[in-house]
Amino acid sequence: MEIHESAEDYLEAILRLSQKNSEVRSVDIAAMLGVSKPSVSHAMKLLREDEYIAMDRYGTITLLEKGAVIARRIYERHVVLSSLLERLGVDSEVAMADACKIEHDLSDETFEKVKAFYELNNGKQ
Repeated sequence: MEIHESAEDYLEAILRLSQKNSEVRSVDIAAMLGVSKPSVSHAMKLLREDEYIAMDRYGTITLLEKGAVIARRIYERHVVLSSLLERLGVDSEVAMADACKIEHDLSDETFEKVKAFYELNNGKQ
């Protein structure tokens, strides 16, 4: 399943917002990611066409199963990587920013090893 980094960011944002709010809208995503509403609208159109999300007539955005799978994978990577970096002494904000950069490019094999190391040294999440 090939998907671009920006699409992964949008899916992760939808997941994170849906954990906080009952409804997710484009304006929420724009605020969270610091992008324009037109950029979000374009991305949502593409994600909807590829069946990663659904959007109702009121503009409420919902992850579909294949979108949720990607969002959970990216979010897990973000949590593990940012936590590990913080444990190494990296400032929290820097760790979050660096985790965002790393989470997309790390191979599954490497991430699984990083995750196992983190869990071994810090207990299960």
